[in-house]
Amino acid sequence: MEKVAFIINPFSAKRNYLPFLNELRKKVENPLYYISESIEGTDEFIAAYFNQIDVFVAIGGDGTISTVARNLIHTDKILAIFPAGSGNGFSNETQFSKNLAELLDKLKVRKSRKIDTFTVNGKLSINVSGTGFDGKVVKEFEKTSRGFKNYIKVSLKTFFTYKPIKLKFSDEQYQKYNGKYLMINIANTRQFGNNAYIAPMASKSDGLVDMVLVKKFPITYSPLFAFRMFTKKLKGDDYITYLPVSEIEFKVNTKNWHLDGEFNKIKSPIHVKVQPSSLHILV
Repeated sequence: MEKVAFIINPFSAKRNYLPFLNELRKKVENPLYYISESIEGTDEFIAAYFNQIDVFVAIGGDGTISTVARNLIHTDKILAIFPAGSGNGFSNETQFSKNLAELLDKLKVRKSRKIDTFTVNGKLSINVSGTGFDGKVVKEFEKTSRGFKNYIKVSLKTFFTYKPIKLKFSDEQYQKYNGKYLMINIANTRQFGNNAYIAPMASKSDGLVDMVLVKKFPITYSPLFAFRMFTKKLKGDDYITYLPVSEIEFKVNTKNWHLDGEFNKIKSPIHVKVQPSSLHILV
């Protein structure tokens, strides 16, 4: 596996990365790998090997992938993924599976394509980022041992107590959407993870993101919302608005955001900007 480096987040997949590493060592002679204990460590490893390596493989969830991607955007380096997170939204959307043999075959052929990324006040996002209800859910979820069941538990608990956030657009053409929302998402791909499709029409290669505005809905609407989200049928209605944009500015009365599922504090005003064809992905 010449010119390939594997970056492993040891905290992903319930800290059980050894089976992956053992299988990798069996299939690849002397693989170059790095077990990352921090974002800074990952950045330093990529910088140290940048000129020798063509493909960097992220082994982890969307947060790990985003950390690796941040070092590769606007370069000819290629990102590959072995999903090991709790949601794996971005890897689902870019057709990476938990099959190492399949990944190694892709690495031999080494074909890639360019996709869009975007920034929220200069911070990179490659999948789905947001504020409001789901920003709060991510904050609370990070206090648990993760996993889909905990995500559902935290979501339900938060839903009943969460007060909608206020949204105010700078641009006149969007001011009719000013108001209170349960959550606001910026979607480069279609799903959060766990096959929850918040933006079924989003494309990662059209130079746009879907801004998804969700009003607080009655509990009786929840089963329909969930059904549509998990069957790729969510669409604009009385509670949901989709705004495809390449760049937009607005204010919200909260600093709690999640970027690709990782909790972040971000101050308003918020500036979202798409970076078209900025990242090479292995196909």
